[in-house]
Parts: sequence; C-alpha cells; structure tokens
Amino acid sequence: MGNRLQGKKALVTAAGQGIGRAIADMFHSEGATVIASDFNSNLLSEFSDGGMQTRQLDVTDGAAIRQAASDIGAIDILANVAGFVHHGSVLECDDDAWDFSFNLNVKSMHHMIRAFLPDMLENGGGSIINMSSGASSIKGAPNRYVYGTTKAAVIGLTKSVAADFVARGIRCNAICPGTVRSPSWEERVAELGREVGSTEKAMEMFVSRQPMGRVGEAKEIAAFATYLASDESAFTTGTAIPIDGGWTL
Repeated sequence: MGNRLQGKKALVTAAGQGIGRAIADMFHSEGATVIASDFNSNLLSEFSDGGMQTRQLDVTDGAAIRQAASDIGAIDILANVAGFVHHGSVLECDDDAWDFSFNLNVKSMHHMIRAFLPDMLENGGGSIINMSSGASSIKGAPNRYVYGTTKAAVIGLTKSVAADFVARGIRCNAICPGTVRSPSWEERVAELGREVGSTEKAMEMFVSRQPMGRVGEAKEIAAFATYLASDESAFTTGTAIPIDGGWTL
C-alpha cells in the first residue's frame, strides 16, 4: 500500500477487467477512494471484498452518466478506459460499426468529461486520463481502420480539453498503449488463431511485431496512469504518451 493518491477520489470506467481493472486496483493501493464502473455488473462483483465502491454504468448512455455524476459528486481523477477494438479495413466498416465505435470510444469520453468537469473546476482542479492507442494518429495499423480513427480523435479531444482548462487546474492526458495482455486481447488472439490455424501461431504473430519481444502487461499501463493521476505529474498536460514496447518507433 502506498499513499501517492491519498485523499483523492477517482472514477475508472471499464474497471471490470484488463487495463481498467489494473488501474482501479493500483489507484486503490495508492490510497485513492475508487469508484470502479463497468457495463457488466457481473465483473464488478469481484470487487466486493476489495474496499472499492462499484457502479454499473453504460458509458454510451448520456443520461446514465449525468445521473452518475450527480450521485458520485466531485472527483479528483477521471480515468476513461472503456473502448472497443473493431477488426477490419474501411471495406469492413459499415455505418453501424462506425457509429458504435465512435459512440463507445469517443462520445463516451465527451459525455464523461462534460458531466464530471464542472465539479472538478469548482474544486480547483483534477486529472483526466483518456485511453487512446498507439494505433491512432501516431501510427496506422492494418485492419484497425475505425479503431485507429477513434483513437486519433481521443488524442484531439485530450489536447482540446487540456488547452481549454490548463489555467484552471485541470490536467488532461492520453495514454497510448501498444499490444497489452488482457481478456480483450486474448479474444483477438483466439479469433486470429481460427483464421491462421492455431492459437500458438496467432500469438507468435502478435509478439513478432513487438520490438521488445513481448506484449505489455496491464499493470504497466496502470503504473503510468497512477503517475498521471498523482501530484508527481502536476506539470504534465495535453500529452499523448505511447507505452508500447517500441512498436511506434
């Protein structure tokens, strides 16, 4: 247990598993009061003995987000983690896939920030952490057409919020992971494995594009999120930081 976030209140979306879970756990271990939210309430049941608050939340529902902001009140840290990885090029992206990806990956952050920012401003500041990706405006990735487009939009959103409120105590930064071990990634490995004939071959294909020779771990992303949430990063805003084992070099 540390105290880097002692006295701070944090809300984490998509906290049921993967990167969101790792962030919620690390924030809690560093002393923050954490509200772990997720669309899947079953995943939140695992937090029941961990001392964290939980809340079922559909981040594509603007009304539900506004109600959550009213119920939760002022927070110091907002970690927008929820997202979806669509597989395919522009030819595989119909209007439904486009709209779903933008609603979940971008519009949800717009609604979350609009709902929770006023109280942050009233309290004199706060840290907003948005999950982007190396596959964005940083680097084009094959078969990540709408995903990369949405994650580029997240970087633009992040910089805009940072610029608008830098003088009012608000810091807004984006984390841009590469390939990270998570349930979502494991599903993509299994899907690719069906295409290429084996999970092992699919795993090798993912790892082969990593200059460090391995994929990342969720706790490595959580460690940087904790830095951005803490006062150690008080002079840091408007950044889009790759944590990708050199993938975007």
